[in-house]
Amino acid sequence: MAIFNSRVGMIHMFLMFSLYLSVFGFVGVKSLGINYGRVGDNLLPPEKVLDLLTSLKITKIRIYDTNPQVLTAFANSNIELVVTVENELLPQLMDQVQAFQWVTTHIKPYFPATRITGIAVGNEIFTQKDNTLLASLVPAMVNIHGALLQLGLDSNIQVSTPNSLEVLEESYPPSAGIFKSNIYSTMMPLLQFLSNTNAPFWINAYPFFVYKDNPNTISLDYVLFNPTTRIIDDHTNLQYDNMLYAQVDAVIYAINRTGFRGIDVHVSETGWPSKGDPNEIGASLENAATYNGNLVRRQLKNEGTPLRPNMGLEVYLFALFNEDSKPGPTSERNYGLYQPNGTLCYNVGLPALSSKPNGHTSSAIKVIN
Repeated sequence: MAIFNSRVGMIHMFLMFSLYLSVFGFVGVKSLGINYGRVGDNLLPPEKVLDLLTSLKITKIRIYDTNPQVLTAFANSNIELVVTVENELLPQLMDQVQAFQWVTTHIKPYFPATRITGIAVGNEIFTQKDNTLLASLVPAMVNIHGALLQLGLDSNIQVSTPNSLEVLEESYPPSAGIFKSNIYSTMMPLLQFLSNTNAPFWINAYPFFVYKDNPNTISLDYVLFNPTTRIIDDHTNLQYDNMLYAQVDAVIYAINRTGFRGIDVHVSETGWPSKGDPNEIGASLENAATYNGNLVRRQLKNEGTPLRPNMGLEVYLFALFNEDSKPGPTSERNYGLYQPNGTLCYNVGLPALSSKPNGHTSSAIKVIN
């Protein structure tokens, strides 16, 4: 009976949450974006994706290239885009002429009709095994920014690079956050660049990975944003009720230790897979709906982390679609809210997901029931 009552309560909570969002929407919520990857078959055309994002009231997306069809489709819309320089292009962008040519070809023709607000130069370069890419990173960023400056676009478009949490040598407790010593020769110039240009430090943060590797020692409620016993950082007395905020604060402490205080930290990716291999403990539809739904609820409140409680945390959810052509473990193909063709995977309470077209209750409710 207790289990039944608990489940009824959870269903009621999700129904009320979905109703709230469907009535009030995401008006005024500027801290939530979503990653729009396209490594899949039978993908919706970009024009349909724009319609979908508009119905979800999402106004920020990140894409992993500068695909002309996407940039053209999103022209004259209310969507802000972060575009990406692919990793393999970094060495050639060490040349100022080629960097200027890249910006004039991939950015200038679309701006300002398409609201490009950020350029991600590479992705997780510090944890790639190619030292050439790491050596190219900051020079490429400097040259891209220099090209934007020449074209008068630098005040509209920020340049940064998304990083894996593996850049940290220590992350627990958060106040112990420190970068790995072997990356300082590149990390320090990167932080100097971000400080000079007032650009954010982007981090890809996945509590799922930590739980998957430590299911017997890490609380599932703690990683899913569910009510749980708070973790107290004994060095600061700050209290943490979820792992994502602890991870972000660990990055802030690591940056502070270098002397570059005041750099904003944004979450360029976070999410939870709805399916995984047998050894990917915690990957399930219910956990994905819970993690992403609770994250959306936090973003509605414009919350900050315990270290920066008055500074709303900008977060990009991963991801809009399951990318069914991605290599790797099963989880890699199952982070999406939707299948590539636009079929709903599960509901996190976003306005367009509160019900299916036929009027049936959302799949998130079915998962919990």
